[in-house]
Amino acid sequence: MARNKEAVVLLLDVGPPMHSVLPEIERVCSMLIQKKLIYGKYDEVGVVLFGTEETNNELTNEVGGYEHVAVLQHIKVVDADLIKALEKLPRGTANGDFYPIKDPYEGTKEDQVNTIAAQMTAHGMKMEGIVFRGKQNDNANKTVVEENDHLLNVFSERTASKTVHVQSSTSLLGALRTRNISPVTVYRGDFELSPKMKNKQAGNSFLALVRVKSKVSQQLEAFRVWVYKKTSEEKFPTLKKYSDKAPSTDRFATHEIKVDYEYKSVEDPGKVVPPEQRIKGFCYGPQVVPISSAELETVKHYYMKDVNIFIAEPGNTKAILAVSALARAMKEMNKVAIVRCVWQQGQGNVVVGVLTPNLSDKAIPDSFYFNILPFADDIREFQFPSFSNFSSSFQPNEQQQEAADNLVKMLDLAPAGEEEALQPDFTPNPVLERFYHHLELKSRHPDAALTPLDDTLKKITEPDPELISRNKSVIDEFRRLFELKENPKVFLLSHFQSLIVLSVFEKCWASKSKAGILQLKKSNRRLLRDRSSGSNEEGQGLGNDNDDEGVTALVSTSTVKVEKIGDSTPVQDFEAMMSCRDSPEWISKAIEEMKRKIFNLVEDSCDGDTYQKALELLAALRNGCILEQEPKQFNDFLRQLCKFCQENNLGSFCESLASKGITLITKNEAQDSEITEDEARSFVVKSEPKSEQGL
Repeated sequence: MARNKEAVVLLLDVGPPMHSVLPEIERVCSMLIQKKLIYGKYDEVGVVLFGTEETNNELTNEVGGYEHVAVLQHIKVVDADLIKALEKLPRGTANGDFYPIKDPYEGTKEDQVNTIAAQMTAHGMKMEGIVFRGKQNDNANKTVVEENDHLLNVFSERTASKTVHVQSSTSLLGALRTRNISPVTVYRGDFELSPKMKNKQAGNSFLALVRVKSKVSQQLEAFRVWVYKKTSEEKFPTLKKYSDKAPSTDRFATHEIKVDYEYKSVEDPGKVVPPEQRIKGFCYGPQVVPISSAELETVKHYYMKDVNIFIAEPGNTKAILAVSALARAMKEMNKVAIVRCVWQQGQGNVVVGVLTPNLSDKAIPDSFYFNILPFADDIREFQFPSFSNFSSSFQPNEQQQEAADNLVKMLDLAPAGEEEALQPDFTPNPVLERFYHHLELKSRHPDAALTPLDDTLKKITEPDPELISRNKSVIDEFRRLFELKENPKVFLLSHFQSLIVLSVFEKCWASKSKAGILQLKKSNRRLLRDRSSGSNEEGQGLGNDNDDEGVTALVSTSTVKVEKIGDSTPVQDFEAMMSCRDSPEWISKAIEEMKRKIFNLVEDSCDGDTYQKALELLAALRNGCILEQEPKQFNDFLRQLCKFCQENNLGSFCESLASKGITLITKNEAQDSEITEDEARSFVVKSEPKSEQGL
C-alpha cells in the first residue's frame, strides 16, 4: 500500500446497550469520512457491525459461528454514499462483545486473540478501541465486561493498540482521531554529552551542559536521537478562491483564480521592482531601516515555540538504553538539563532549551520533553496593584468572599469523585466540527442553510443547563451580594471642548468658586492633559473671569449634537459624531463623511497644497476606526485612496503617508483586522493585485 494511503475498518457495537449513544457514534464516524474526503480521498474504509439482529459475514458461511455480525460496507475508497450509510446505523437486538469471536475448538479465547494479534503485527496493522460505558447499571453483565477488558489488555500488550474509556457523548466525539497526521522529524542526529558537564544546585536544580549537534566530535560521548513536534494545531483546510466567470457549458473549467502581484517604486509608479531589488524595511522612529534577509537571519533567535519530544533512534539499542538511563537518573535526582541545539550543520542560530524527563510505564521507551527558554528581553513583568490597596468600601466582606468562592467551586470542571468535563484530549474543536459538517451538507445541497448547533457541540460552547439548575441557589446568592448597578451615561466631549473644561476647572479651583457644578477627578484631569494639543487659538476668551458664565456656556454648547463634518473643525466634528451613542448609525455616518472629505482634499489638491490637511484627517479617521474596532473600513479606504493616487500621478501623497507613519490597521491594534505587522510596513511599496482571471 502507498505510504500516504490508509485502510480503516470500523467495528461498531449497535446492540441495545449502545442505542442511547448511537447518534453520537453516527456523527463521529461520519466526521471521519468527511475529513478523509478532504485530506485522504484515496483512503479505504470498511464498516462491520456486531450486535445486529441478522448475521451477514463470510466467516459464518465458511467456518460457522460469528453470529449477529454484519458487514455494512466492504472496504473500498471513501465516497459520499458511505456517509449516508453511517448516518443511519441499524439498531441491533443482540448484545455484542468487543471481540465477536466464536469459542474455539481448542484453547481459549485469549489464545485466539494472541493469534489474531500476531497476524496484525506481522502485517503492520494496529487497532484503536473506544469503550463507552456511560453510567453502568446493576443489570450490566460484569462477567462479560471483565472478560472484554482482559482481552483488550491482551491486544494492547501484543500489538500497537490503544484503548480509551469514555463516559460522555462529548468525550466520544473527541476520542476518535478523525485525521491522522504523520509526524515529521525536526532533527535526526547526535546527542552529545560534554566532559565539562556540570551539576548545578540552584532552585529546582539543573543538569548542564548537553549539546545537540549535527556532527559529533570524537572527544564527546554521543548517541543518536530523533526530535519531533509534540503537538500541532489543527487548522482549517486551505480554501481556494472560486470564480464563476467560466461558461456554465464548459465541463472542464477548474474555476480557479490566478493572482499576480507587482511591486512598484514609489518614486516611479510605472517601474516594476524585481525580486532581487526588494528588501524588507523596519520602522525606526520616523525612518524605515532596510535589513536584508541574510542580516535578519543572523540577528534572529528562536524562543518560546512549540514543545518538542526527544526520543532515541528507533531500533538503536545503545541509544534507547542511554536515553532511558539519563531520563531516569534525572527524574530520580529531580533535575532537568539545559541544552544547546544546532538543528543543521553550519547553522548559525543556536537554540537554548530545557529537557524534562518523560518516563513511560509501558513498553514505550523513555523520552524527553524539550522547551525553548526565553531570553531576558522576551519576559514581560506586568505589575498589578494589590486589592488591599483599595479602600475598605471596595473590599469584599466575608459573605461576599464566601459567595465568590462557592461560585468558583461550582464551575470546577473536575469535581471530586466525578469524571473531568471537557478533557483536552477528548474535546474536539467545535468550530472545525461544524465546518466539516456544513461543508459535507453543501456538497449535497448547494442551497442548504446553516443547521442549528447540535446538542453535543452545545455542551462544549454553552453552559451546562443541568449544572446551572443544580446550583441556582449559589448563583442567586452571588447576585444578591454583588448588586449590579447601571453605569450613568458619561458625557463624551470633543477634543476642543475637553481643553475648555480643563481651563475652566483650573480657574474655578484657583478662585475656589462654586460656580458651575462640574466635578472632575484627578484621573480625568490627567487624561485631558495627556491628549494632544489642538486648536488652542479657538479657545481664547472662553475661560474669562466670569466663571459662572464660562461653565454655563460650556455645558450648553457641549450638548449641541454635531450632525455633519464641517470645514472649519473637521477633526473635532468627527470625534463628536463618533462619541454619539444614541444610535449606531452615527459611527458609520461619521466614517463615510470623513472618507469623502479626505478624498476630495486629495483629488482637488494643486501641487499637494491640501495634503497636510488630508493627512490630519486621515490620522483622525485611523484612530477613530481603531477605537470603534472598524479596521476593515479604514484599510479598504486606504487601499482605494492609494490606488487612485497611483493611477492619477499623485504618488507624492503616498510618500507623505510613509513620512507620517500612516499605514494599515494591524491585528495588534484591532482584533478584527487581518493585516500583520510586516504587511502594514510594506504597504507603501506594495500595490494591489495586477489581475484576476477566471480559468
